[in-house]
Amino acid sequence: MPACILSAQTQTPVALPIADKITAVVGDQIILSSDIKNTVEDMKRQGIKLPANATCLITEQAIIAKILVLQASRDSLAVSDEEVEAELRRRLSVFDDSEIDINDASFVKLKEEARMAIRERIVIELMRQKITRGITITPSEVQSYFNHIPKDSLPFIETEMEVGQIVFYPDGSKDLEQYVINELAEYKKKVESKTIEFCPFGGKGEACTAQKINRNNIQLEPAFTAAIFRLKEGEISQPIKSRFGFFLVQLIERKGDDASVRYIFRPHPVTDIEINEAKAQLNALRAKITEGRLSFTEAAVNFSEDEAIKFAGPYFQNSEGSTRVTIDELKRDVAELVSKMNVGEISRPMFFVDEQNRKGVRLIYLKSRLAAHAMNLKDDYTKVSQAALEEKKARVLDKWIASKIPVYYIMIDDSASADCPQIQRFESSRR
Repeated sequence: MPACILSAQTQTPVALPIADKITAVVGDQIILSSDIKNTVEDMKRQGIKLPANATCLITEQAIIAKILVLQASRDSLAVSDEEVEAELRRRLSVFDDSEIDINDASFVKLKEEARMAIRERIVIELMRQKITRGITITPSEVQSYFNHIPKDSLPFIETEMEVGQIVFYPDGSKDLEQYVINELAEYKKKVESKTIEFCPFGGKGEACTAQKINRNNIQLEPAFTAAIFRLKEGEISQPIKSRFGFFLVQLIERKGDDASVRYIFRPHPVTDIEINEAKAQLNALRAKITEGRLSFTEAAVNFSEDEAIKFAGPYFQNSEGSTRVTIDELKRDVAELVSKMNVGEISRPMFFVDEQNRKGVRLIYLKSRLAAHAMNLKDDYTKVSQAALEEKKARVLDKWIASKIPVYYIMIDDSASADCPQIQRFESSRR
């Protein structure tokens, strides 16, 4: 029998797919190489400027996070399903008006992964709060923290202002409001008699909006929520009046406290007559303030119709909750106005349209303006104090982490450890 000869042919090497690599193991928690890479890519997409050792820093934070998760489990720190679901709904709300099929398998998987990540993130934050609870900062510590900042490294603070507002939302014309109610009621009859479809509304350009709502959403008006959850599936409500305008709602589906609806919205029919009446009322209020018979804050608390005043007061706030805001943190029309105002000045009543498309009139008050400057204790004590407190908490947390390294099994991939000297400290649990 002749020998079987195998001839080898020269071929271009083909790159084979490599399985995901384990970067670290903390207890029973695994950190994959893809987890780190995905975090880096997400930060790039968000426009975050990354340091040269970003991968090492993120790996370090991932290990610390896993230690916090394990300790939270030992300490029986519980996170309610309601808290997780509320945050999940908030994040997924961006898909409410999209064409994405929320029942698609890939979307369901994404939702479940997001739910797990949210739960872990809340647990980590609870554990951090437990570790740093009760930590305070003294004036001498703030002074010491500030003194240790090199003078040429002091951050530059943009011009900041305190800007307040008093808002009036004029009632709509009674005659026109009744016209809108009658129009919606007539439309409801036509839909129920199958003369027309629910959408679009009369060819007049009003959009029919589909949305998912939850009964416990505190941002919804109670009367609006109650009217929806009294409906049966497929049923159409009577015209619902709210502070934003009038709604005609059809219930599509309901599951417990969640409901899928579609609705037609008509804003309050506010005309120039109502706008001018509101301006006259605000002018009278402005006169009392400028004459010293009433302070701006008293007038705002007693008369402003801005819902935010109940929680945040009459002054605009930045993302950190401070009433000192930069020009970029104000709406364009307000920013243009205050740039021409003097400190202590109150504007004439000005017309505006808010985020819910409500027509309103408001007074703008410039309480203070602090010119751009290098950070200093006199003008920026709150900022310095907060930074000093966060640094103190970080030291306490770092000390706590060091005490837990011997407690938990920690394994780090050799290549990751070699590339990142700062994570070598975690390997002490091996010895």
